[in-house]
Amino acid sequence: MLDIKWVRENRPALQKMLADRRSKLDIGPLYTLDAERRKVLTALERLQAERNKSADEVGRAKAQKGDVATLLKEVETKKGEIKSLEGKLAEIEPKLNDLLLRVNNIPDVSVPVGASSADNKVLREVGKIPSYKFTPKSHLELGEALGILDFKAGAELSGSGFPVLHAQGAALERALISFMLDVHTKEHGYTEVFAPYLVTPQSMQGTGQLPRFEEELFCVERDDLYLIPTAEVSVTNLHRDEVLDEKELPKKYVCYSACFRREAGSYGQDTKGLIRNHQFNKVELVQFVKPEESLEVLELLTASAEKILYKLKIPYRVVALCTGDLGFASAKTYDLEVWMPGEPAEQGSMGAGERGSGEARGRWREISSCSTFTDFQARRMNIKFKRADGKKEFVHTLNGSGVAIGRTFAAILENFRQADGSVTIPDALRPYTGFDLIPTKVRNP
Repeated sequence: MLDIKWVRENRPALQKMLADRRSKLDIGPLYTLDAERRKVLTALERLQAERNKSADEVGRAKAQKGDVATLLKEVETKKGEIKSLEGKLAEIEPKLNDLLLRVNNIPDVSVPVGASSADNKVLREVGKIPSYKFTPKSHLELGEALGILDFKAGAELSGSGFPVLHAQGAALERALISFMLDVHTKEHGYTEVFAPYLVTPQSMQGTGQLPRFEEELFCVERDDLYLIPTAEVSVTNLHRDEVLDEKELPKKYVCYSACFRREAGSYGQDTKGLIRNHQFNKVELVQFVKPEESLEVLELLTASAEKILYKLKIPYRVVALCTGDLGFASAKTYDLEVWMPGEPAEQGSMGAGERGSGEARGRWREISSCSTFTDFQARRMNIKFKRADGKKEFVHTLNGSGVAIGRTFAAILENFRQADGSVTIPDALRPYTGFDLIPTKVRNP
């Protein structure tokens, strides 16, 4: 949420920011409601002062045994007018607050201006994209052939978008979770937490999912609770309405969770396989920091997420998102994208086939988004910290996937597939899996 004072004083800048972000939000009603609110507040303050003055006059008149009837009538009249204005204020403020909750965060000045993902900036590419003597296959084809990935059973249980993992597939998923948690706690200094999957609407509002993205959420209406789309929601809300001490910062949390998203509007190839599901697993990194450290910490948080992919030896690249592709609450975001050799190449991009195999296969897939939200979320959740001089300020919040488990699972299948269809396990994972190969003979139990 933006500071209403900034919004009031910077209308041209706000309009430009929204245009850069390709937002279609009409901010006219916001300014109308703000003007009405200030007008009502001014009148309310004047009447309250007049009521207090009249009340004092009544007291003096009683002390002097004078006629207080007229004065009492004036006091009652002002009370009625005050009540009426308070009623108007009670109607205006929720509407104004709802509009403020729908305004995007302000991008950092370092964010490139652009209309879409086509304008994002690739910062670095790490790892060598492999070439194969065979035609790469998608993780869906490989997983089903190996007997470790079963979407049919998931569909029978819950509908589309709910995969079932079998045998060494289930073990690989569990191994990835443990591996990522160990790396982030033991090497990067994060404190592990395990937080609820069901949260209140207030928690969803705090991190920016509500009211803008309600259609993407699974809601348990009977209990007025939502299933989390990411552990960011639960973990960031841990310090709601708190004032942290400056010495406590930065606070660094890592949390594994299942995540639930309706993925309204998803279509095409992304509905197949592990790229876009209604339920998936993720390890999330969350930090609370001082404002002056926000951008530096974003670099460090991104590096922590990168370390997972580097250790697994999965080719990846780091992309700076432009204004048109930036998330609603983010002020600056780096996406990590992994190379998926078995997927059809994007139109107009350089696929694996164009690198020498003769077939246009291979593309980059986002596996983590690392963002600073500046004080945008902290304002919504009222999370502050107190400096040594006693001054209180909103903290800055950051988070990033460290990383998405399902997409890592998919990337391993596609990047480590052997000619006979078996899949080798990355060296860093073998202590966690207890095996170094998923053979072609693996089948459902």
